[in-house]
Amino acid sequence: MEIEEVMDSAPLPLLSLNHVSLLCRSVKASVMFYQDVLGFVLIKRPSSFNFDGAWLFNYGVGIHLLKNGSISTVDIVRELRPINPKDNHISFQCTDIGLVKLRLEEMGIEYVKGTVEEGGIRVEQVFFHDPDGYMIEVCNCDNIPVLPISSGAFSDMMRNKNESTTTENSWKNAMKVRREQCGVMERLMMERLSMDMLNISF
Repeated sequence: MEIEEVMDSAPLPLLSLNHVSLLCRSVKASVMFYQDVLGFVLIKRPSSFNFDGAWLFNYGVGIHLLKNGSISTVDIVRELRPINPKDNHISFQCTDIGLVKLRLEEMGIEYVKGTVEEGGIRVEQVFFHDPDGYMIEVCNCDNIPVLPISSGAFSDMMRNKNESTTTENSWKNAMKVRREQCGVMERLMMERLSMDMLNISF
């Protein structure tokens, strides 16, 4: 497919992030980390799966752990490597970055601090590894406003919004529907989580 064809077409009809899937050497160790450190809840996964793994859920997103069969069960010691804030990572918003640092220190988890400053706004970041070396960030990133740039589908929508009253109404309706759809999906996910927790065997 030509690049021009992709750019001219509408984006995929997405609603929200559903889950992040991670390969792990020890499902048990990873479950304990995501439960005890990050506050995720273990939920039921499809019984038809014929491979080892676990599903967890919280904060509107799932973590799907899959046992990495290519690594021997005796190879459980991860080679230590520097915590690099520029590495691939999952980021979580927090209510109190100071408390996050205190809890990590109490649990003996090594972390690296970071700071972002923009227009007088200061964001504090904490980076650390999960048992398999995947990078986790915890921050107060909502201090930085989300502002569209001059390119992309959202900017095109904004420009069309100013062209006519009819287009403006269409834009508002589209955004309203998108927000309502996301709200419905979030409620359904939480309802399903509540029901699934009744069938969980810890």
